Formats: sequence, C-alpha cells, structure tokens
Amino acid sequence: MDRVEIVEVGPRDGLQNLPAVVPVADRIAFANRLIAAGLKRIEIGSFVSPKAVPQMADTASVVQAVERVPGLRLMALVPNARGAEDAIAAGLTELEFVLSVSDDHNRANVRRTTAESIAELRSVCAGIDPERKLTMRFGLAASFHCPFAGRTEKARTLGVIEEVLAIREDVEIALADTTGKAHPMQVQALASEALARFGTSARFAFHGHDTSGFGIANVLAAYQAGIRTFDGAAAGLGGCPFAPGASGNTATEDIVNLFHGMGIDTGVNLPRLLEAADMAAGFPGAIPGSHIRLLPRQAA
Repeated sequence: MDRVEIVEVGPRDGLQNLPAVVPVADRIAFANRLIAAGLKRIEIGSFVSPKAVPQMADTASVVQAVERVPGLRLMALVPNARGAEDAIAAGLTELEFVLSVSDDHNRANVRRTTAESIAELRSVCAGIDPERKLTMRFGLAASFHCPFAGRTEKARTLGVIEEVLAIREDVEIALADTTGKAHPMQVQALASEALARFGTSARFAFHGHDTSGFGIANVLAAYQAGIRTFDGAAAGLGGCPFAPGASGNTATEDIVNLFHGMGIDTGVNLPRLLEAADMAAGFPGAIPGSHIRLLPRQAA
C-alpha cells in the first residue's frame, strides 16, 4: 500500500491568526489530541517575539508539555538566528524558515526583498553548529500566486529553490499556495519540474489553502506529480495576514479522508482527528473551513 506523510500545522499556522490568544493549556491539549490521532509530524508553534505574535508566546512550554510517542517529530517556525537558538534550547531539532517567492509579498511580510531574505537565511544557517544535525524545512510562500502581483511564474519559484539549495542541500522544501488561488494543473506542473530538477537534493512538500475551492484537488495534483508530504490544519484554520482574502489551510481531515478513500495509508485515525478538529473549530474567533467534519460522523 502506498503511504503519504501528513504534517499538521494547526498548532502554529492555524492558531497564530486567531483574534484571541489560545491559552497554553488549551494549545497543549489540542496538540495532544492530534498526537492521539496518530499524527507524527506537527508544527508545534513558532519562536518569534511575543509582541509581534502573542498567539505563539510560550511555545517552549508547549514543546515541553506535549505527550511523547515513538516517531513523533515536532517542528517550529523560526524567523531568525535568535528564534533558531530558542527553538534548539527548547529541545527541538526540526526548524522551519519561511520566505516568499514574491518580492511584493515578502516586503509586506518581513519588509525586505526575497533576495535579502535569502541572504539573511544564508547567514543564519552559517551560524548554526553543523554538529547539531538539525532537520531544516524551507517554506516558499507565494510559490504559485502572489496577493499583490498575481500569478507567480514557474521559473521564478524554481529559481528561488535553486538559490535556497545553494545554501544547504538535504532539506525539505514546502511549495506553498499561500493565497489558495493555484489550480491543479499549475500545482502539478511546478511540483513535477521541481522534483525532476531538484528531487535528488531536497525533499518536497505541498502546503495548500482552500480559498478557491481547489484545496483537495491541488493536494491530489501534487500527489500525482510525485509529492508524498502534505501540510494541513485541523478544521481548516489558518490563513495569512498578508494575503488579503485567503482562507485557512486545507483541512487535515479532508486530506486524510481523500487518501483513505484512495486506499493510501496516512497513519492517522480519522475519527480521533475529527475530535481534534472539533476542538480547533471551537476556539474563540475560529472560522472552520473543513468539509468532512460537517458530514454525519458515522459517514466519516
């Protein structure tokens, strides 16, 4: 049986955009429900300034408190060298750096061009002790579409991938449909060429949103292109504050339901995942975006 890997990003990407701060105890309980559902890769939070993103304050406490099970891999977003140091001090060995393929979106997000972010990333990676043997992921926002400049040309994204791999190989690169406006043929074309050109130097993942209703179709397109790692957020929470109109992440439960229907193993218990999604949907200010969660539970 074929198998795919699901990366649950709800504890970071899903919660950081909520208008209200979710208490640490609830963040821990949410993560533990996801773990109980069988999810083994979880973006547990981010190590950023609590003044900038109060929803992610005390991520270190969450890391320390979640239940540990065999094979569990926790990952955190780090924006800079200080964030990387804090994540490592908290015991994490998997770090995620995010930059946008689009200059316009990158400026809105971090007030610098893509090239400037790549230069900073080079500096941060150079300062990390290679003996730590960290696993690194580079998330490429706006890989398909920019909220300000429109469609991202495939050559642009491939060029940024090449620059990132010049910094460090043997990394995971997440192709992100930040606005949720990519269509399946576009996803399949970029994923196919990225794998053909760089598949021996990097692992690839797909990170989608459901803004245009193509969330699950784009997951399937990425799968057909050869990608086997997919991001999702329980209940479809999330979004990007610098992508006006973008909806939340493609719901993890919808992704799992798709693959289970295809006879593909995810390692996830769907009924238990739906319980975690129900909890996420109940957080103050949450706007759920999943589909399978709304069906009669016996049909799930």
